[in-house]
Amino acid sequence: MFGILQRMVFWELFKVFFLALVGITGILLMAGIVAEATQQGLGPAQILGAIPLLIPSTLPYTIPATTLFATCVVYGRLSADNEVLAIRASGINLGQIIFPGLCLGLIMSTVTMVLYYQIIPHTHHLLRAMVFNDAEELLYSMLKKNGMINHSNIPYSMFVKGVQGKKLINPTFKRRDAKGAIDVVAQAREAKLTVDRERKLLMIHMKHGIATFEDGSKGYFEDRVWEVPLPTNMNNDANRRARDMTWQEILDKRVEYQEEMTKVLSEIDTASIALNTASANPDLPKHVENLKSKLKHSKQQYLFLNVELLMRPALSLGCFCFILVGCPVGIWLSKSDFLSSFITCFLPIVLIYYPLMLCGTGMAKEGRIDPTALVWAADTIIILIGTFLCWRTVRS
Repeated sequence: MFGILQRMVFWELFKVFFLALVGITGILLMAGIVAEATQQGLGPAQILGAIPLLIPSTLPYTIPATTLFATCVVYGRLSADNEVLAIRASGINLGQIIFPGLCLGLIMSTVTMVLYYQIIPHTHHLLRAMVFNDAEELLYSMLKKNGMINHSNIPYSMFVKGVQGKKLINPTFKRRDAKGAIDVVAQAREAKLTVDRERKLLMIHMKHGIATFEDGSKGYFEDRVWEVPLPTNMNNDANRRARDMTWQEILDKRVEYQEEMTKVLSEIDTASIALNTASANPDLPKHVENLKSKLKHSKQQYLFLNVELLMRPALSLGCFCFILVGCPVGIWLSKSDFLSSFITCFLPIVLIYYPLMLCGTGMAKEGRIDPTALVWAADTIIILIGTFLCWRTVRS
């Protein structure tokens, strides 16, 4: 199956793929993620610690593009240098040189699926844990960078004139109540931040200040600690998205939702029977409505988990689909100019594959049509197109 010719083609594909993968991943990290992290006030140590955890998340996007790029470069050069013509003249079927590309596509699809199976969710968990453990340093970095902390997800805001080490100069602290209205405004000469990880609280230790309360009253304080909760989504496993779960965690979560839906359905049946009795509780109709809302939410979350289970292998198979199209197109274009070959292959994929995948996934989450057909539609269409193109190439 792998003779000298196949090994030569595969080695060329792998070299171009590896170099392109390193280059594109590095550009994506440095120009995109790291730049955004720097603007958000993260320090160099935090950025360096986050980079190894961010790399696996970028690979499902860079691996398909680099496999297509490697295919266009290698097969375009083989055709432009008349090596494909020489192979045909020697009586060798072109399927012999397409086979190594298909092998690379299958290998990369498997690697991408392995990343989705365990590694990417695990690195997401580690990243959240790192941010939570370094919450104090993160808040200081934000204050040094922007001079303030003000976000809709946290029930307070803080403004400072400067930061000297761990000392905040002339801080202004504003706390919001459950309705979002400001109930306390405290101004002081200096302050210090500490994080209580066990209670998940941020403690703002202010000295020599004045507090203004919601009713307009004011009070001077010499030394006071304000306690506010950390953001609820920091290191909170209860609010994890399906994308952040490992394969086994998704399967376990599906079982939990199935049990919950069975329990809620039983409660709805019991409550519905009780509604027909003369001594029915007047609050029972409201309770039934709440149960139905809970059941609807559980069904929706269960559907999201099913779509995620379908989407991961579908996206992983994209590497094989891209190579299936890239091999014949690269040979037909017969150009050593790899950029034009890559664009010629990639534009149809951008215009067909990704819109179909995004639209199919979005519609699958609505639950109106069978999610399997919607999620796998893009792969199916590209495989059919690629198979036809390969067949034409081998027959010609």
